[in-house]
Amino acid sequence: MARDTGFPDADAENDFSRLRRQAELARLSAWFTRAPADVNTILPFDEVVTALGRTGETAPGLVVVEVSSIVGSVDRTRDFDRYFRPTSTRVRARWQRLAAAQRRGEAMPPIVLYRVGSMHFVVDGHHRVSIAIARHLKTIDAYVTEIHTRISPDGISAPSDLLLKDHRRLFLARVPLQGKQAEAITVADPFDYAELAENVEAWGFRLSQEVGEFLGRGEVARRWFGEEFLPVVRMARRAEVLPRVTSDAELYMWLACERYRLVRKHIWDESIIDELRDLAPRKLS
Repeated sequence: MARDTGFPDADAENDFSRLRRQAELARLSAWFTRAPADVNTILPFDEVVTALGRTGETAPGLVVVEVSSIVGSVDRTRDFDRYFRPTSTRVRARWQRLAAAQRRGEAMPPIVLYRVGSMHFVVDGHHRVSIAIARHLKTIDAYVTEIHTRISPDGISAPSDLLLKDHRRLFLARVPLQGKQAEAITVADPFDYAELAENVEAWGFRLSQEVGEFLGRGEVARRWFGEEFLPVVRMARRAEVLPRVTSDAELYMWLACERYRLVRKHIWDESIIDELRDLAPRKLS
């Protein structure tokens, strides 16, 4: 960290130049390491909330916020990167004017934020957040509105993560599992959620035909999880069917697809599981 000169205008100019260098070095580092293209991109509030599904909001009011929790913006996604370093010199004049005023001891109003989970998104005060980061401040005063969402925002660190969240939200709209049941269904490929939803809907249609009455999405989801998903996964685990998958949901999808390819029927029994156990290493090796 550079030593302050004691002259507010000069120190503000130095702070801005330092952040710009850091932003460019971060871009260069990402290029050399072949990191995802959006690793340093600020999170866009509208896209995050759309992916998660907005259900309501509350207003805690004026609070003290950890600067490190501010990761996104409502409308200034081009001007700052993921760590609120300026992406160009376009914001230099206003940035340095505010930074110099702060160094002279002038009072600044609280910033305005949206909160989604543990993340904060700037509505008003982007320059002040960037200045706080340049000066290594840990906290900042903010008026906060907390946004509640259909699915958890945990695991979002870059815009590319939103695709997975969006497909999960759509899956849970089609297959409205709740609580622990919803948490148990995870896949790594966003488009697998769509395929799994179609699988569940087809299972529900066959069940409706079998019982002779229409079953709503909630009833189908509940019965699919208890009567189809859990028994099949448990049977496969006991039989040590070990395809290279990372979750029970991915295991179930692999089993369901291979079962139908083998016997062209929607049934489960020990002989089918035995065939799948023998098939898994050859299929995915």
